[in-house]
This record gives sequence, structure tokens and C-alpha cells, in this order.
Amino acid sequence: MENQRWYRKLHWQILIAMAVGIATGLAGGEAVVGKVGWLGTLFISLLKMIIVPLIITSIVSGVASIGGGRDLGRLFGKTLGYYVLTSALAILAGLFAVNLIKPGVGANMGSAQQATLPELAAPSSPIDVLLDVVPENFFGAASESKMLSVIFFCIVFGMALAHLPEKPRTVLVEVFDAGFQAMMKLTAGIIVFLPLGVFGLITRLVGTSGLESFRALGMYMLTIAISLTVHLFVTLPLILILLGRIKPQIHFRNMMDALLMAFSTSSSAATLPVTISNVEKKVGVSNRISSFVLPMGATINMDGTALYECAGVLFIAQVLGVDLTIGAQMVVVLTALLASIGAAAVPSAGLVVIFIVLEAVNLRGPEVDVIVGAMLAVDRPLDMYRTAINIFSDSCGAAIIAKSEGEEVDTAVAA
Repeated sequence: MENQRWYRKLHWQILIAMAVGIATGLAGGEAVVGKVGWLGTLFISLLKMIIVPLIITSIVSGVASIGGGRDLGRLFGKTLGYYVLTSALAILAGLFAVNLIKPGVGANMGSAQQATLPELAAPSSPIDVLLDVVPENFFGAASESKMLSVIFFCIVFGMALAHLPEKPRTVLVEVFDAGFQAMMKLTAGIIVFLPLGVFGLITRLVGTSGLESFRALGMYMLTIAISLTVHLFVTLPLILILLGRIKPQIHFRNMMDALLMAFSTSSSAATLPVTISNVEKKVGVSNRISSFVLPMGATINMDGTALYECAGVLFIAQVLGVDLTIGAQMVVVLTALLASIGAAAVPSAGLVVIFIVLEAVNLRGPEVDVIVGAMLAVDRPLDMYRTAINIFSDSCGAAIIAKSEGEEVDTAVAA
């Protein structure tokens, strides 16, 4: 990996594609958009294509593989509770930052602001939210992209699988796990074409609106970076202190190898062996805890991704001139929380599931695709940052849960 030539690395390919797209859009204007803009449309379609199978296989395999037993049930409760808490706090950080900074207000990104948008599907009460979440027909919900319903069904279905007798449980868990591995391979294969998609989308963006939109993208990146920094250096350390009586500075040092690996690869899955090694050998967590909490975290605990999905959707709404009500923003928060569970532990997976959150507030159409494509073009450094945060949150959870089970962790910096 270290000996790989610079031009074969994805982040450099994206930067080059972005630069070429800007140059092409400026030189050719709207005339060139029709010739290369389809590359971006095709790439967005590929991302949308894998949403439903990715969500189903990821959530069901992750939840069902936990198994049964009272001790395991207690461990599952602690783990899930921690992951929901940290993801929710990350989402709220992003929500607050976007409402405070308003990076998309007044932005001109193509013809998006002049587009005719559908009515927002904002529920009138919490009961309506609950009724919308529970599907009358799972296959109908999947075909209509009602992702809240799909995610809910996958969670309860995975819990049901976990309580089956050993033989059928093992068979079904292996089937869904194999399906998830296949979807991760497919996702990775699609991401290979990301530079071409970026080229098409950026050419379309610049060809129709010039460079003015990149002012908004700069503010967008700053907003996301500030939110992630607050979560990494304020929220998670406070959780370590309050829930685990653990010194954050020691935990940061003990997890440095995994943090650098996560930042370099942008993949929680690729970093998992290093994460487990650091958590067991340096933090001092037993294999009983780490082997359960960390793989589950790599699948369903995506603090940075959840924050990105929420903030990204609000940014898109601001660009489109849509004033999301408090009720609609709460739908975004809930959907981002649930959708982050289904994000695969591979680079840029959050780009796939952001469409789930967009669907929850009925934001769709070509103008939305253009904005997502522009966000995608500048996403690589943010993706690296939020992957490191995902890994650090997983490790904090493992340490806190181990401490609650009577283990001594993070007592000193390992050599």
C-alpha cells in the first residue's frame, strides 16, 4: 500500500478529475455538459442501485451474528446503547453547526434554486413517524425506497434470527454475511469509477454555473470539519470521562496506530485488525469484549457518517432554498441515525446512504444529484477524517464497556 504510485491512489485521482472537470466546464460551458454530464448521472445511478441490498445484508448480518444468551444480551444492550448515544450526539453537532453557519444559504449551484421542488413529507406527530417506520409490506417499502421502513424491518428481522435454534441461525447468518461481503465488493467496485463520476458531475456543475458554487462548497467543508472536530475532541472525550472514568489523552495515544490507518484508508473494515490489536494490546480490553464490540461497531457505529448525512442533507436543502421545519429536521436526525447503521465499512460509503436521508424529506431530482456530486468531489479529506472518528468511537465504546464489565483499561500508555 505504501509503495503504491501516487497517481493510483483514489484521493489523487479524485483531485485530478475535479481539476479536469473544472477546466472542461469553464472551457466548454453548457455545450460540453451534454457530452460528458452523463458520466455523473450514471455513477449516481450505480450508487442508488446498491442501496437496498447493501442495507439489508449489512444490518441483518450484523444484528443476527450476535447470538443469544443472557450475558450476550447484556453486552448487546450496552453496545447498542453506546452506539446510538454517540451517533445521536454526532448528528446533533452537525445539525447545530449547519443551522448556525448556514453554508448553503444563497449558494448558486447550477439551476437548483430555480427548480420546482415537491412538497416536503413532514409527519404531523410522533405517532405518524412510528406508523411510517413500520411497513405494511416490506417488499413494497423496498421497491418504493422507504428506507426507514426497510431499516426497521432489517433490525427486527436480525434480532429474530439471533433467537433461532443454532442450526437455522448459523445457516441464515452465513447467507446474509456472504451477501454483505458481496455487497462490499460491489460497493468497492463502483467506487473505482468515482473519478469518472466526479469528472462528469463537476463538468456539469461548472458548465452551468461557473465557479461560484465552490464558495458554498468551501463553507460546507468548513462546517463539516468543525462539527467532526467538536465530536472528536469534545464529545467523545467527555463520554470517556463520564461513562468510563478513562483519561482521553491516554486513550488517544493508545489508539494512534488505528487512527492513522483509518485516516489513510478511509475504511473501517480495512482498519479493523489494527483497531482490535490496539484495543487488546494497548488499551487492555479482553478478546471477549473486543471481538464482539469492534466488528459490530465497524458495521453499525458510524458517528462521522451519521453527522455527514444529517449536515449534508440540510446543506442541500439550504442550497435549494427549502426551509426545513423543526419536524422535518427531526425526521432527518432520525433517518440519519438509522441510515448510518447501514453504511458499509468501506471508503465513501456515506455517499450511498445519504440518498436514504434525502428520500425521508422528499428531496430528489437531477438538481439534488448535481449538488451531491459536488459534495462528493470534495469529500475525500472529510471521508478520511470521519473514518478516523468512527474508529475512535468504536474504541471508546470497547473501553467503556470493558470497564463496566470489571476490566482495567487505559491505565498507562503502552510501549
